[in-house]
Amino acid sequence: MAGNDWINSYLEAILDVGPGLDDAKSSLLLRERGRFSPTRYFVEEVITGFDETDLYRSWVRAAATRSPQERNTRLENMCWRIWNLARQKKQLEGEEAQRSAKRRLERERGRREATADMSEDLSEGEKGDTISELSAHGESNRGRLSRISSVETMETWVNQQKGKKLYIVLISLHGLIRGENMELGRDSDTGGQVKYVVELARALGSMPGVYRVDLLTRQVSSPEVDWSYGEPTEMLPPRDSDGLMNEMGESSGSYIIRIPFGPRDKYIPKELLWPHIPEFVDGALSHVIQMSKVLGEQIGGGHPVWPVAIHGHYADAGDAAALLSGALNVPMLFTGHSLGRDKLEQLLRQGRLSKDEINTTYKIMRRIEAEELSLDASEIVITSTRQEVDEQWRLYDGFDPVLERKLRARIRRNVSCYGRFMPRMVVMSPGMEFHNIVPQDVDSETEGNADQPTYPDPPIWSEIMHLFSNQRKPMILALARPDPKKNPTTRVKAFGECRPLRELANMTLIMGNRDDVDEMSSTSASVLLSILKLIDKYDLYGQVAYPKHHRQSDVPDIYRLAAKTKGVFINPAFIEPFGLTLIEAAAHGLPIVATKNGGPVDIHRVLDNGLLVDPHDELSIAGALLKLVADKHLWAKCRQNGLKNIHLFSWPEHCKTYLSRIATCKLRQPGWQRNDDGDENSESDSPGDSLRDISLNLKFSLDGEKNEGSGNADNSLESEDRKSKLENAVLTWSKGVLKGTQKAGLAEKTDQNSNAGKFPALRRRKHIIVIAVDFGNISGLLEISRKIFHAVEKERTEGSIGFILATSFTLSEVHSFLVSGGLSPTDFDAFICNSGSDLYYSSPNSEDNPIVVDLYYHSHIEYRWGGEGLRKTLVRWAGSLTDKKGETEEQIITEDEKISTNYCYAFKVRNPIK
Repeated sequence: MAGNDWINSYLEAILDVGPGLDDAKSSLLLRERGRFSPTRYFVEEVITGFDETDLYRSWVRAAATRSPQERNTRLENMCWRIWNLARQKKQLEGEEAQRSAKRRLERERGRREATADMSEDLSEGEKGDTISELSAHGESNRGRLSRISSVETMETWVNQQKGKKLYIVLISLHGLIRGENMELGRDSDTGGQVKYVVELARALGSMPGVYRVDLLTRQVSSPEVDWSYGEPTEMLPPRDSDGLMNEMGESSGSYIIRIPFGPRDKYIPKELLWPHIPEFVDGALSHVIQMSKVLGEQIGGGHPVWPVAIHGHYADAGDAAALLSGALNVPMLFTGHSLGRDKLEQLLRQGRLSKDEINTTYKIMRRIEAEELSLDASEIVITSTRQEVDEQWRLYDGFDPVLERKLRARIRRNVSCYGRFMPRMVVMSPGMEFHNIVPQDVDSETEGNADQPTYPDPPIWSEIMHLFSNQRKPMILALARPDPKKNPTTRVKAFGECRPLRELANMTLIMGNRDDVDEMSSTSASVLLSILKLIDKYDLYGQVAYPKHHRQSDVPDIYRLAAKTKGVFINPAFIEPFGLTLIEAAAHGLPIVATKNGGPVDIHRVLDNGLLVDPHDELSIAGALLKLVADKHLWAKCRQNGLKNIHLFSWPEHCKTYLSRIATCKLRQPGWQRNDDGDENSESDSPGDSLRDISLNLKFSLDGEKNEGSGNADNSLESEDRKSKLENAVLTWSKGVLKGTQKAGLAEKTDQNSNAGKFPALRRRKHIIVIAVDFGNISGLLEISRKIFHAVEKERTEGSIGFILATSFTLSEVHSFLVSGGLSPTDFDAFICNSGSDLYYSSPNSEDNPIVVDLYYHSHIEYRWGGEGLRKTLVRWAGSLTDKKGETEEQIITEDEKISTNYCYAFKVRNPIK
């Protein structure tokens, strides 16, 4: 508003004039409005937001008027103007509210119908809730989830899944994986991911509509580990799923399938598995094909039942899943669990290792390469938190949050994305089994109560409690392997340096299983020794327990013990991708103190059962622990909140969301199994997609260098020998492999001829022979091509075999070569020219233009294309290489603009002998 001084005088004038206005002297407008209160309108309308600059000018003129009657008239007119403006404002606000409500309804309708295709999926803690307006700590709970897990909703969903029989493949390569008594914490590879994938496979196998789930991992037959890890197959029996379990079939259920790859008798860490991943893919491909045939006989009516999705967990499994998904043409899902680029930044920030040392130790660059490949191959990337998407995945070349949302919107509207693709990021909190969890009743006393049966305490309780000098104090529980990223030393320092906390509580450290510190890995041993030194430094004997052994079945009892003592669970990791132990602690009624970096933020937003802290701030950690331990009312409130909302993290809820996401993927299957090619609309598919439908790619490479002396007898003999070997190889191969295709070829010959005009022809081939020519002299290619054509003439006539010519030459050079040699362009199904930068298909139906270019392939190349910058760099580099001849300089390397294309840059070398 234009100043505030005039408001007081304005209000005084209205108050003074208002009562003195009688019916005779008041203006007509004022009388027509009945009981009009200038004061009320001034207070309600002017002071509450109008920019009254023009009214202020009117007031100045009114105040300057000497005649009281004229001044009163001016004030009346000003009041009427205020009333009129207020009426117009309310009218406009009403119309705007109606428009906003209409737009909101349209957005909600659109979100329900199509937003599943967008990447704006929120985590469980970001979808909105009305549990309570304020948390136990006075903070707003806006954004909390509502209770959606009702029996009616689940039953409705179950009825919708009846009749479906899905086959799902999960892959997790590293660590020791088995269904029972998992050795979590045994080493850095056997952690929370192992438990997650096993429970996910078990839960999915129990869901309606899912017939079989295979969890593929590595078979380890080593004396260093238990014999069970060498068993090729292990069934995961379903838990009690409240009637959701599918009807069992001969091969239904969940299984761990162990594929042998890598060293047969040695258990090696994940950093050493990279060279052996292709071996795993071969074994996994064989298993999936065999299992698909078996399921086809059982539930597919004789047709193979292929996986609806292949889900890779961690970078190594993502690398394998990308290869397997490409070979089978099946949608791929990916979960990173922990990301390489983020870990690299964390390690560099610590300053202990250089980038080369980090790469040597963790093979971090190979891991990042696999994660980039997984991004390119995946249709859906499942994350645990929104923070993982916004702060970690955005570090990768294959993902940009803003561009991903734009691409998703274009896909919804069926608008071309020009070859750009990014996976859909789905935030989905991991699930947990609750059927066997009974929260410890901390309020009732069971001693001497005859109505309530008593049970002996679990053995693990006495193993922990006998280490404390005062067993009545609350227990601060930490459950994590001795890994630097879990920040174990900071929690011990925080406990040791806070005297009030030590007087009020004990601390229990569950750090995996160990027999001898010297037998542990160097990293784990170093962390454990550091903790032992801190215990000695702060004299924490009798206050800290760190048992050497525990079974997986003991973990629920450990949580119950901490809850019985009214203790607290702590997880101060530097960054926690999700924090499954926080969910377990909440399910047992334990309040939490957790890091504010990563998944705990979303968990706390949903459960509101503890405090978040800076993992680098020891005082903050100690203060949060002391607050929960000392304030019993706050402790009880956090416990109640956790138990009330923990159902949102159950496995049935997780699997229901998981299966609904899979349903959005385009159902695909191996292309070589199709018999309905004639019914497909090839215009909607890229011709380049046909390259994925080839079951056998037999590549005859004629790579070589141009011989300097063409008359060399040795070179001629060697060339003749290579030609002879090549011809014999083709003949031998054709006699063996093609026998199986002759009958099928005769039966399908009519269909092939009727679909001869279908584009491209590669989709109809059973086998493809790729002839690669990458040297200057191609005179011998004609003879080789004729021999190959002659060797498979019958199958070539039937249409079961196709040919692709790959060369560094341009299309015009290839065309001239074929015409001069008496060959037709239609003898080849495709041409890879200009060193792989152009892809062409032969079109037998077009006489004017027998060869067509694959523009989709160009769009594929343009994806993250940085070729122009590379060309400029090469030109500058070539310009720096000169040959001085007297006073003149000549460039040794120059760009060949005649041969260069948009995606292939050619350079000429002058005097190559020099």
